[in-house]
Amino acid sequence: MWYHIYEAQMQASAPFRAAALAALQMRPALNGAAETPFARQLMATLEMATRAKLTHESLPFGITSVMVEGKEAFIKEETSLDLPFGRLLHFKKDIDVAQPKVVIVAPLSGHFATLLRNTVKTMLQDHDVYITDWKNARNVPLTMGRFGFEEYVDYLIKFMEHLGPGAHIVAVCQPCVQAMVATAVMAEQKHKCEPRSLTLMAGPIDCRINPTQVNTLATDNPIEWFRNNLISTVPFPLPGWGRRVYPGFMQLAAFMSMNPERHVDAHKNLFKHLVEGEADEAEKIKTFYDEYFAVLDLSEEFYLETVAWVFQEMRLPLGRLKHRGQPVDCSKITRTALLTVEGERDDICAVGQTSAAHELTPKLRPHLRSHHLQSGVGHYGVFSGKKWEREIYPTVRSVILSME
Repeated sequence: MWYHIYEAQMQASAPFRAAALAALQMRPALNGAAETPFARQLMATLEMATRAKLTHESLPFGITSVMVEGKEAFIKEETSLDLPFGRLLHFKKDIDVAQPKVVIVAPLSGHFATLLRNTVKTMLQDHDVYITDWKNARNVPLTMGRFGFEEYVDYLIKFMEHLGPGAHIVAVCQPCVQAMVATAVMAEQKHKCEPRSLTLMAGPIDCRINPTQVNTLATDNPIEWFRNNLISTVPFPLPGWGRRVYPGFMQLAAFMSMNPERHVDAHKNLFKHLVEGEADEAEKIKTFYDEYFAVLDLSEEFYLETVAWVFQEMRLPLGRLKHRGQPVDCSKITRTALLTVEGERDDICAVGQTSAAHELTPKLRPHLRSHHLQSGVGHYGVFSGKKWEREIYPTVRSVILSME
């Protein structure tokens, strides 16, 4: 029902946004009249109106080149492996240079992989970078079957097999759990494609440690509450119509409700910058929210299994998680270097939750384990921004290089 109401609202408001856009495009014809105080406020209002929407398609990464050993290398995005619920995207360079293969595992939590644009661009300097580009569940036909926690792990193993021996994994946020499970499964099998290194960045390995508001929200209600209140059916005529999903627009609303003042202030500042003609400042805010308001739906089974198994039952740290009927034993990880990264001010995945991975790998030798606690950053600062580029990334690069 919620999904049908949302789609109806979007369709009903579309003509108003189109009218605002048409009026906004008349600005050049107004010449100097567009620069009066009243006209600037009107144009700013119209632009804000055109932005009152969400998108359900991934924006382009837009990474066209990167400097490699002092030379400019041009980048081409290529699909390396295409599966029903996600593809392995390759940022292929136009120069022949030997670099470690790295799979960046992007979160499947309501936003597209492009949220990690800064992560990708930074790592491209020294690595042959791939990323898990998850598809919007509302666009996946029911005939493609289910996609749950175990399928996610299977996809990671398939991606590693596709790349062959010697690749590395860098997991960001929510999929740190699945990345660790995939590594443990491959380690137990003595799989030739077991990752050489596993970097876990701000992920909920053990949510019992320093619970955050996110953890509290997940444990305040039984799993049936989430199924009854947050799961909706994709409406016709979308390709995935009939599929049960946790809609991206609902997840976005949940994220924004955690800090509504921040988002209100940001849009007030955007309006102010537009009125005053401060294009650079306005563009920074618009760029962030263009990405933030691009949302994707999660399949019902993946969302509910993640909430139940990771945030409510803490199956991995308690030794109760199984994959395809077999217990997941992280102590089997003995050859893969492990790096955990946390942000001092992270209010989504608190300090201690990710570093708990070291306790689950007791047989890993000391020289194969590292931890980096970054001062002065919150959740997003762990994988984007200046401190990521200048202080965190060098540690990530060093661990990967040490295993080459």
